[in-house]
Amino acid sequence: TLTTGSVDIGGQRAALAMQFAETMGLPYEAINSLVGDTDTIGFTGNTGGSRTTFATGWAAYQAANDVRRQLEERAAKIWGVNVEDVNYDQADATIKGPDGNVFTFKELARRLPGSGGNIQGRADVVSTNVGKVGACYGAHIADVEVDRETGKVKVVRYTAIQDVGTAIHPAYVEGQIEGGAVQGIGMALNEEYVYNEDGRMVNASFLDYRMPVANDLPSMETILVEVPNPGHPFGVRGVGEVPIVPPLGAISNAIYDAVGIRVRDLPASPTRLLAELMEQKN
Repeated sequence: TLTTGSVDIGGQRAALAMQFAETMGLPYEAINSLVGDTDTIGFTGNTGGSRTTFATGWAAYQAANDVRRQLEERAAKIWGVNVEDVNYDQADATIKGPDGNVFTFKELARRLPGSGGNIQGRADVVSTNVGKVGACYGAHIADVEVDRETGKVKVVRYTAIQDVGTAIHPAYVEGQIEGGAVQGIGMALNEEYVYNEDGRMVNASFLDYRMPVANDLPSMETILVEVPNPGHPFGVRGVGEVPIVPPLGAISNAIYDAVGIRVRDLPASPTRLLAELMEQKN
């Protein structure tokens, strides 16, 4: 069982379990990944800042190494040999000692209660020597159609390319990038706070605050470029926030390429863009 303190807002348990399993040499399916509360595991920083797969992944990696160390110590105790002569082999999850002594992971796990009790590996990113947070880079391409009669912009195709380090769970990484791009498309074309003269927000409902829905969205292609981060044992980079930013510039540039209007104030709503089109026409 792997218990972490990072709240799972989508994919964390899987990504952390995969890093833990890789370090132990165990199948991912064998890991029961849980999120503990502060009574179970103590205080843990918030899930945000594209940090969880990177930082808590470091803790999972170190906790797995702590488990390996304790398994070596327990095997040495059972065999009556020096711990320096015992080695945990990640390749097949076996504990090997002198004179041909070998425990599989399951065999040694069954011996733990009668040889000193179960073991618990621990680690945190405060005391862990965490490596450098690898910068994450992205490039987005937007293809748009602009209706000169109404000012409406339709994104017909969207491509997001991003250096993601090592994609621990590629499907989740792609979903993260697509979700971020969708938020950016909304900010580029529709989403805006509107206030009256008294400073009251007048579009404070989902009916008036226009967020993109499924039929607003284009065909999206996500391209993962994997350049491992040398500051992480598995090459992880944080990917969450990066894809929200490029859509604003990509769509603005696509509008300029289509109709020759440089949108200076976003969102490029139909009302705002139509006024620019009328001025251009006159």
